[in-house]
Amino acid sequence: FRILQHFHTTAEDYTIIFTSGCTAALKLIAESFPWIPEGTKQPSSRFCYLTDSHTSVVGMRGITASMNVLSVPIKPKEILVARSRLPAEEQNCTTPHLFSYPAQSNFSGTKYPLSWIQDIKSGRLCPIKLPGKWFVLLDAASYVSTSPLDLGVHPADFIPISFYKIFGFPTGLGALLVNNRIAPLLRKTYFGGGTAAAYLAGEDFYSPRKSIAERFEDGTVSFLDIIALKHGFDVLEKLTGGMEKIKQHTFALAHYTYAVLSTLKYANGAPVVRIYSDTDFSNPDAQGPIINFNVLDENGQVLGFSQVDSMASLHNIHVRTGCFCNTGACQMHLDISNEDIQRNLQAGHVCGDNIDLVDGRPTGSVRISFGYMSSFEDAQTFLNFIIATRLSNSNAEIPLQSVTKLMTESLPDDHLSFNKEDKLSPILQISDKELRNIPSEAETTGSWQQPEPEAESMRAAVSETAVPRCRKGGKPITVAKIYLYPIKSCSAFEVTEWPVGNQGLLYDRNWMVVNQNGVCITQKQEPRLCLVTPSIDLKQKIMIIQAEGMDPISVPLEDNAVKEAVICESKVCSHRVKTYDCGERIAGWLSTFLGRPCHLIRQSSDMKSKSHQKNTKGLSSATNISLSLVNEAQYLLINVASILQLKEHISARLKEPLEIEELIRRFRANIVISAPESFEEEEWAEISIGALQFQVVGPCSRCQIICIDQQSGERNKEILQSLSAARGRKTNFGIYLMNQPFCSSFSDTLSVGSQVLPVLKENTEIQPPTSSEEKCSG
Repeated sequence: FRILQHFHTTAEDYTIIFTSGCTAALKLIAESFPWIPEGTKQPSSRFCYLTDSHTSVVGMRGITASMNVLSVPIKPKEILVARSRLPAEEQNCTTPHLFSYPAQSNFSGTKYPLSWIQDIKSGRLCPIKLPGKWFVLLDAASYVSTSPLDLGVHPADFIPISFYKIFGFPTGLGALLVNNRIAPLLRKTYFGGGTAAAYLAGEDFYSPRKSIAERFEDGTVSFLDIIALKHGFDVLEKLTGGMEKIKQHTFALAHYTYAVLSTLKYANGAPVVRIYSDTDFSNPDAQGPIINFNVLDENGQVLGFSQVDSMASLHNIHVRTGCFCNTGACQMHLDISNEDIQRNLQAGHVCGDNIDLVDGRPTGSVRISFGYMSSFEDAQTFLNFIIATRLSNSNAEIPLQSVTKLMTESLPDDHLSFNKEDKLSPILQISDKELRNIPSEAETTGSWQQPEPEAESMRAAVSETAVPRCRKGGKPITVAKIYLYPIKSCSAFEVTEWPVGNQGLLYDRNWMVVNQNGVCITQKQEPRLCLVTPSIDLKQKIMIIQAEGMDPISVPLEDNAVKEAVICESKVCSHRVKTYDCGERIAGWLSTFLGRPCHLIRQSSDMKSKSHQKNTKGLSSATNISLSLVNEAQYLLINVASILQLKEHISARLKEPLEIEELIRRFRANIVISAPESFEEEEWAEISIGALQFQVVGPCSRCQIICIDQQSGERNKEILQSLSAARGRKTNFGIYLMNQPFCSSFSDTLSVGSQVLPVLKENTEIQPPTSSEEKCSG
């Protein structure tokens, strides 16, 4: 009853069916709606949905198709011109149709009119001209997290909700609110525990429970989490004063952030961001507290969302990136065609991965959202991050005093907000006049024009466009350094020559540290891992592990010492690997040094050929490349010339310049080469080193690990920001290599001083790897 009260309705009008979340609620509707299929004497049903809908809504068409019911996508602009009544003779048709739309777009925050509910049910608004009776599914998951919903005024037939989106807990619990007017019409075929009034096991007899909720809640519901809901709603009301105040508060933050963000300019007048919105953030009834955007460079080109995400994480800011399970809105705002989606899929891009640019065009965007716990300081922190990373060379500041005035006089109740101290505080108001008075670089530089080539000399020196188009003669390319990392994310072991195995350098990333739940720990979570120094003694067949303040400890290289160990399955990025625990002795050593419970596990040699393989684009289609516990590829190569060029750019931004050796170690490469030209490695398709032949499989997109000093474990976020500034639109540095087994016997060694012979690519554009994880070498 507390849930129904929150939505201003009663049990007389609505029934609550608890589900595992919104997706399960939507699936239940698709399975139980009284569809009339094609091919019957009656007119058939239609499932219509707004294209600006979540994947879970669009996915309902898979179920309707299996029932021989047609689905019709409706674009937002089409529904706005759909006001026309059916002829009188067609209004008596009882064929049920279902129209679904979001109360608030999870992509852009656009709020669609709740008045559509009554208009569609009354026939004043027809999604498509078809005789029948329309029912409305209102996807309220995004909307109700920050806005009030009155079902007494807007009586939709189905309302799926997710509770964690409202107050953060509990996850894995949602509900479907069903209008009692349609509830008796719902059909159900499967019956689970607790849903039957009576049934026979030996005969086809089943009588469902009379209660709609009991009939559709198969099995045991999450009753402990359900109990917590009352406390959640009560605390929400006590802290905030209700959903209307949350709505005003979150909109004020979004309006302020939008106003400042949309005025940020580069020195040449070019905008810093491109905001994807259907409104001007002037009305909280039309716009929710969501800002969707892409960051641009001075030339107006989009920076990949993965780069923005990596930079934001350094500032302790969490952003969402991609298409946000809303391909329809993503296509509409980013101008991505159906052919583009299919072409990107063929190029290796799938939903949820980090491939943010294909042929220079964005595959997704960045989204920030405000909730009832968000504060004005949070908005300023985000804006400071954008300015620090994009306008660091200018004197730009957040236009605070000149843009905003924090009203201190008394305001009406409907304009009150609240802060972290649980006290009501005045809403942040920004007048249009003040927005027009925001000073910008554009006012002094005139309209935005493409910068002259001379002004881009520094960037051209280190950008990917500066890579030579052909291999220049003269000084040969040689291997300068070789590193392996026996324990993933721990310190490097430098060698002058080393055997090559079928997974890369022998023993490279064969071990990794995991927490007590078996989850891999990297330097992102535990920077002190870089202070753990492993070394391999091939003669004694042991790995020696050292750390300051700890006695050295050894681990055998041979698997026969742990034949009795239990083989378990672990996960490295999206790859499943078979591993075994190396014992309590080394676990205690690592736990003592790191100050947290952890274990050392090793990839099982019996399972290497099966457990972690990659079908790599560009290699033989029949070739499965075996990997160790690496994220993406067998080898990572960097160029000393590229390091030197980057060092010049970074040194200009740091108080104390970095030593070249320190910078090399931050990039955690296996092979460091000395080549005449910086970044020429990005033009290579293949390389040969002695008898070994390698395929280049793509660039390494860098993350926050390069910000960690590998000698001290200290972080410096300026490193990643400098790389981003130097490389322009990407944070790529170094290239991934795969050894081609059909060209090598695997009995060779890799040696410092060996000559590197590259083969140039025909196309200089390198596509990033296709894994969904960041591609840093652990």
